[in-house]
Amino acid sequence: MNTPQISVVISTYNALEWLKKVLWGYAQQTFKDFELVIADDGSRAETGEYVAAFAQETGIALQHIWQEDDGFQKSRILNKALAACRADYIVMSDGDCIPRKDFLAVHYSHREKGYFLSGGYFMLPMETSKAIDKEAIVSGVCFDKAWLLQKGMASTFKFHKLTAGKTLAKILNTLTPTNASWNGHNASGWKTDLLAINGFDQRMQYGGQDRELGERLMNYGIKSKQIRYSAVCIHLDHPRGYKNQESIDKNRAIRSATRKEKRVWTDFGLIKK
Repeated sequence: MNTPQISVVISTYNALEWLKKVLWGYAQQTFKDFELVIADDGSRAETGEYVAAFAQETGIALQHIWQEDDGFQKSRILNKALAACRADYIVMSDGDCIPRKDFLAVHYSHREKGYFLSGGYFMLPMETSKAIDKEAIVSGVCFDKAWLLQKGMASTFKFHKLTAGKTLAKILNTLTPTNASWNGHNASGWKTDLLAINGFDQRMQYGGQDRELGERLMNYGIKSKQIRYSAVCIHLDHPRGYKNQESIDKNRAIRSATRKEKRVWTDFGLIKK
């Protein structure tokens, strides 16, 4: 089996309806030399059955990395997926983010040693999320402003994320006040860099574990590049039952220590001391 140029890590948990839409998005990519690594935090058997059938139907190289359901343990399953990646370059996203057909091509063309890439997303309301079907993804119409407005999306300045051409996107990437942080829904970097900092901190549950990883990358000397207007994905709406203040507070304390002590390595990552 040939080694792919990109490994795409997609996190999921019992959200098969949304994951199907996301996988259809990857089936439309103009950049073809990639594998999908599904980081599954304990979904029911139907998810595994579907991704196996999808891989067989499309011929896309796919690994389904699954762990027993033990509550919200996204950092743990992401580390398992990271270890399984076969490519030198890794793109990370979520099972609720549909990539535009040039998504991987943009990440690949902007990759650079000594950097990670920070992308954004275009958030959809539930009505619009449900209206997107396979046909809309295959045709690409779900990224069209007029179609989205027709399906319940409100008009907003953020539509520039979908409508900007290459030149305007480059300008907006430069002008945006948003930090070029590691975003779990749309970021990429070199596997050697992610292993050098020991991956994700598995003490962290919901709330900022991706940002903390990026902060350790920066402490390690890796810089970030903003591509939020170039690497486009649309974010499907969903409830967040796993969100709780205790987890958020704990994660904030870990991030604060990472910044204050300029930590590079976590003792709670891929390799345990």
